[in-house]
Amino acid sequence: MSKLWGGRFTKKTDQLVEEYTASIMFDKEMAVEDIQGSLAHVTMLGKCGILPLDDVEQIKDGLHRVRNKIDRGEIEFTISDEDIHMNIEKTLIDDIGPVGGKLHTGRSRNDQVATDMHLYLRKRVVEFVGMLQKLQEALVEQAKANLDTIVPGYTHLQRAQPILFAHHMMAYVSMFQRDVERLQDSYKRINVLPLGAGALAGTTFAIDRHFVAQQLGFDRVYENSLDAVSDRDFIIEFLSNASMIMMHLSRLSEELILWSSTEFAFVELDDAFCTGSSIMPQKKNPDVPELVRGKTGRVYGNLMGLLTVLKSLPLAYNKDMQEDKEGMFDTVRTLQGALQLFAPMIATMKVNRDRMRQAVSQDFSNATDIADYLASKGIPFRQAHEIIGKLVLYSIQNQKYLLDLSVEEFQQFSKLFDENIYSVLQPENVVNARNVYGGTATNQVSDAIARASGVVEETARWVDEYLAKSK
Repeated sequence: MSKLWGGRFTKKTDQLVEEYTASIMFDKEMAVEDIQGSLAHVTMLGKCGILPLDDVEQIKDGLHRVRNKIDRGEIEFTISDEDIHMNIEKTLIDDIGPVGGKLHTGRSRNDQVATDMHLYLRKRVVEFVGMLQKLQEALVEQAKANLDTIVPGYTHLQRAQPILFAHHMMAYVSMFQRDVERLQDSYKRINVLPLGAGALAGTTFAIDRHFVAQQLGFDRVYENSLDAVSDRDFIIEFLSNASMIMMHLSRLSEELILWSSTEFAFVELDDAFCTGSSIMPQKKNPDVPELVRGKTGRVYGNLMGLLTVLKSLPLAYNKDMQEDKEGMFDTVRTLQGALQLFAPMIATMKVNRDRMRQAVSQDFSNATDIADYLASKGIPFRQAHEIIGKLVLYSIQNQKYLLDLSVEEFQQFSKLFDENIYSVLQPENVVNARNVYGGTATNQVSDAIARASGVVEETARWVDEYLAKSK
């Protein structure tokens, strides 16, 4: 059978051209969205009197049957029909006859594919907000369980100051909250309807675009038909947001990999999220965080790929824009896999409190507090900083930690030291001395957990509301 668009052509499409230009291998992922958009479109055609209602009902019944066949895996999509739109339309025509060809009245594949992608990403964005919310819940629960666990805080991967492990977990809650908010904000740019823009200039049929938008749950329609069919900003924005999510996951992955090593031994990941070695029987490898760290690069690549595709395209649609889908689908799958695994991996992670306590007792991360101690007694901070630097050097040379020094040794560096210095140096006091909003003091972290719990609950309500709206 000739192409549905083949009337103007005198030759069959070269087989290699068919294979090279076809997109059905990947855009079949949007089959459900394509039928969803078609049902709304044909309903509108009937409502506006463009198609007889008998034809509309016949087409709608046929589309439902096509959907059921797809769900049962009974349809074999073919390269000769190029893409998901033509495959579905061809299947419809085979089922109900020539009346199926009326479905495409008043639309183009250009506005059709754009609508499919808006529908597809709209659903995925809400799902990702929900997945991030589950990850935040797991991090908050770890924070609650470790409100009295002290761990070295690092800068330059060198021990800096003691902090609560709960404080460290809550830092990631804050990171992922920004990701949640970016996705939520992007929803309003995704939830715009392009259908009705035609190939680029609109259509001669008296269609009702706002009715279609209402049926499909879109907040508004594109104002300009050229922009409607050529806009891929919403995909770039998603890829950018996904890249930042993966970057945050990768940072946490790196810490989990370090912390679960023998050298750190701060945490142990559950066996369900690790693998072994084919040759070394003692190994327990953190493969999940390692793969998340590695897959971050492919998500970045998908973002850069689409930015490059679009950078010189004239208005409106160009075949180059077929390259907008594979990277989007790949990023969706990659992000889904990472987020599905991360929440339970964090929830089941064991925290080695004793090892963390040992670590903060065998370093100089409490040195800043001694400088503050001297500064509180009237010594300029820069001078106090120099004094403590020399004190640390003395301790290193004598293979001691600050809590091992006698009062007499402290007083070699300043007569202002007294017995109170031992209380100042205790890890709990070092942590709780940072009693400022956003600091690591126990009461501040406890308040932060309470605030975050409320925000996470609010996110869960948002997800429920928007999932209901997009059904």
